[in-house]
Amino acid sequence: MVVNFVHGGPDALGVPQYDFSTNSNACGPCPHALAAVQLADATRYPDPQYTALQADLADFHGVDATRVLLAASASEFIYRMSALHRGQGVCLPRHHYGDYAQAAQAWGLLPADARRARLLWACEPSSPLGQAHPDLAALVDGLQAHHSVVLDCAYAPLRLEGAPSLDAAQMDRVWQMWTPNKALGLTGIRAAYVIAPLGADTSALQALCPSWPVGAHGVAMLQAWCQPASQQWLAQSLVTLRAWKARQTILCRTLGWECLPSTANFFCARPSGDDLPLRLQRLRARGIKLRDAASFGLPGYVRLGVLPPGAQDALGRG
Repeated sequence: MVVNFVHGGPDALGVPQYDFSTNSNACGPCPHALAAVQLADATRYPDPQYTALQADLADFHGVDATRVLLAASASEFIYRMSALHRGQGVCLPRHHYGDYAQAAQAWGLLPADARRARLLWACEPSSPLGQAHPDLAALVDGLQAHHSVVLDCAYAPLRLEGAPSLDAAQMDRVWQMWTPNKALGLTGIRAAYVIAPLGADTSALQALCPSWPVGAHGVAMLQAWCQPASQQWLAQSLVTLRAWKARQTILCRTLGWECLPSTANFFCARPSGDDLPLRLQRLRARGIKLRDAASFGLPGYVRLGVLPPGAQDALGRG
């Protein structure tokens, strides 16, 4: 079986000049994190236990180090978690990152509602909509012992407004999947980590993990993520992104596009007119790439990452 992965970013035509198709922080890369990656020693293996990195991440989140698991990427962990629940029921958000469903298919998970599923995926702010996960707090409050909820926190650091649905106690009941490369503007570095629920047994997941899931550059990025310099830069970038998002939303509405609400650094919009695939093809030929949201179950819509004014002006001319 050939799996057709649909993602934003570079494609067969190369790197788009104006890439609205990804949700990376357009203020990036974070200078502190980039310098750390460039100085990483690629001539040696990382510590296979990731002792120092695990401690840094645990301290950053205020949790015990035994709750921190390293992953090669969010996608790697999605497949690993799905493998752990092979043949069981899975509950997916209505609109979601495609790897949830592809991993479920690969490992024979069966679609189920939230009551019957053993594995439940959530994302907040969600992709592609950038909105709160519906009734997430109620879902977590109603968890049974056999449930495993994975909360994809990829865009939590890029929340531009609003507040999370879960408080600290509720977060302790879910698997938190973190991928800082988007917030740092370094999506080419593939590294992630997971915070296990309080009291969870992580041995089965660890047994499914290959050796050295994170290389030297990923270690450097994750360590930099925990540093005050990176967090200060991120906080400043959110101020800029809010202004850019307001401008970009006005532009899209001026073009006659319907814009859906979003709390993150991206949003979905329905362009006016027909034949969206042809329009996207023409824009791509001019160096402008948007993400067709049909693969998310939103035909007729595109997902746009927030970009600087110059890129927005190019979209307006396109």
